[in-house]
Amino acid sequence: MGGVQTERLQNYINGQWQTSIATEYLDVVNPANNEVLAQVPLSPASEIDQTAQAAAIAFQSWRRVPPTDRVQYLFKLKGLLEANLDDLARTITLECGKTFAEAKAEMQRAIENVEVACGIPMMMQGTNLEDIARGIDEMMIRQPLGVAAAIAPFNFPGMIPFWFLPYAIACGNTYIVKPSEKVPLTMYKVFQLLEKTGLPAGVVNLVNGAKEAVDAILDHPVIRAVSFVGSSPVARYVYSRAAANGKRVQCQGGAKNPIIVLPDADLETTTRITMDSAFGCAGQRCLAASLMVTVGKAKEPFTEAIVEATKARVVGFGLESGVQMGPVINHPSRDRIEGLIQRGIDQGAKPIVDGRQPKISGYEQGSFVRPTLLQDVAPDSEIARTEVFGPVLGLMHVNTIDEAIALVNRGVWGNMACLFTSSGAAARKFRYEAEAGNIGINIGVAAPMAFFPFSGWKDSFFGDLHGQGAHAVEFFTQTKVVVERWFSDWTRQF
Repeated sequence: MGGVQTERLQNYINGQWQTSIATEYLDVVNPANNEVLAQVPLSPASEIDQTAQAAAIAFQSWRRVPPTDRVQYLFKLKGLLEANLDDLARTITLECGKTFAEAKAEMQRAIENVEVACGIPMMMQGTNLEDIARGIDEMMIRQPLGVAAAIAPFNFPGMIPFWFLPYAIACGNTYIVKPSEKVPLTMYKVFQLLEKTGLPAGVVNLVNGAKEAVDAILDHPVIRAVSFVGSSPVARYVYSRAAANGKRVQCQGGAKNPIIVLPDADLETTTRITMDSAFGCAGQRCLAASLMVTVGKAKEPFTEAIVEATKARVVGFGLESGVQMGPVINHPSRDRIEGLIQRGIDQGAKPIVDGRQPKISGYEQGSFVRPTLLQDVAPDSEIARTEVFGPVLGLMHVNTIDEAIALVNRGVWGNMACLFTSSGAAARKFRYEAEAGNIGINIGVAAPMAFFPFSGWKDSFFGDLHGQGAHAVEFFTQTKVVVERWFSDWTRQF
């Protein structure tokens, strides 16, 4: 589907594309120019029930497919994703706003998760031990849970469902994806590719919707596990409601990610990486740097370099050449971000680069906020504690690395923290003491590869097992311990 089409999206349920019975549809809007791309149904709870029941039936036969056969569908999917990479990336840019290069990188991350999940025949293996007592053996095997579901966010419409889906189905579960109603087009196209793999009906399902659909997923007795990524308040809600219904839940929440810069850090490299971290994807990612903390003599040179680099950032429509940052997701988000900038200023921060109300030629109706720098952000201010989820970087200063680590650890968030230095001792101290689930050393976005879990601590994550890699296999399987003894034929006569 192209950028000028307006059509009503369908759901994919039990191997069939179906027109929703929804009475309400939302416009899917290109945030760069406010153009309507399509309309997405707000599917009612009854369609979640229909989907869950179909997935439950499909599970009975899918779980019996050998793992070596299940992953063949993923090998096919990998090839299809690679062949359609540019088209998928263009769709992400149109509905989400990020640059084409960022969108391609996002889909490459999705493909990497498919690749890792193809290793399920080894990753899903259990353990065994002979003679735990004389003549008695014990083993632990992994079995799939049943029906699982993902509630996906708007900021990575292509990648984040793949933190979960390939592992879930490779382990023998059936799956439901509820994409963000703001960006449903990417998953719509992905499911057209999933259909081409020949997966049995009901193994993978797509249901569009909003809160009613989410609540139906959280409450449905057939759905055994739920994966969620979004803001921390919603993550807490999803975790609490789903857990109260006896489900396994993993909920990735928000963040306020600090970058710590020591005086011995490389100026040019640190500046470039910080720019990409803070303003890549318009700051709309849970691993975006949102605070830069200079230590000691690092303040003046790094502040000056960051200011110049921020002013030079090219903002515009993500499909145009040379653009380094696109719009935020919509007008309400833009207005919220600009309001938080103003509250930061009201509480004492200095807007040394103010990106509010920009004029982007040819895209005056777009949801743009230029990169913004706020200096002298107070640790207890609202802007220091709130996830802005936009292209806003707060600047802070401390005298020692111990003060910097204390600043990192005092916050309620724990998604990512990064240190820039040339000192191995400082790096070890930081990774040992910093209280965050993803640590970067001279890295601005400490995004784990697909074979590592996407960690998060404190209010940035609710649950025990994260997405990706071995954690995903643990999450989508349940262990069964078997203790067995066999009597020899000769003993039966006694």
